[in-house]
Amino acid sequence: MSTVSSAISASSISAASISEVESQVRRLCHDLAAKLQFHGWHHVSFVRDKAVHFARRNGADVPLVEVAALVHDVNYMVRKNSLPVDGRDLRLSILARAGVRPEVAARVDFVVEEAEMRTRHRGISLEAQALSDADTLFKALPVTPVVLAPKYLEENGITLRELAHKIVGEQQAKADDGYYFYDPEAAATYSRWATANLELWQCIVESLNDPTVDQLLTAVS
Repeated sequence: MSTVSSAISASSISAASISEVESQVRRLCHDLAAKLQFHGWHHVSFVRDKAVHFARRNGADVPLVEVAALVHDVNYMVRKNSLPVDGRDLRLSILARAGVRPEVAARVDFVVEEAEMRTRHRGISLEAQALSDADTLFKALPVTPVVLAPKYLEENGITLRELAHKIVGEQQAKADDGYYFYDPEAAATYSRWATANLELWQCIVESLNDPTVDQLLTAVS
């Protein structure tokens, strides 16, 4: 395990620092609300609350997970349709202003990268597992494809075809290999939602190969 990914005690991030990180991120979400239709404060606060819940259950460093959840999607404040690495400078700047030590901030950044859906694997840290499960749950909510997917399209400037292929391409293998959720209770509670969600997006991929569906979407857009 790398130095960055080595364990850091829960006392390494103070309550005051967590509060300051929250304040900064909330302010940015408010200022950029028109830009962050999907990844705004509604998303951040949901992921933070669920990540803390999962971290308390799996024995992870709870304060570190909470901070990681607060800053995990700041890349969308920097550039649309981006990756966590694109938000690293802003992420580390937020943490520095909140008084988080550089070595702890590096660990937070590492956890955010570990939890990224596109590249995560079975052996990620407990902290990344808690963050991943919270973020994955947001994606798997039954209301997400109905209410929030259009906001994702608008925020990131991509097509429905691109989003459908992204979801199926990044998520299906994790479900097939049995680590869509890392937490056993989360898997037992939410896997039915996840299965239905992935089946829906697979059907969307298939439907977009039908020329008449493509013509329909062109007409209504």
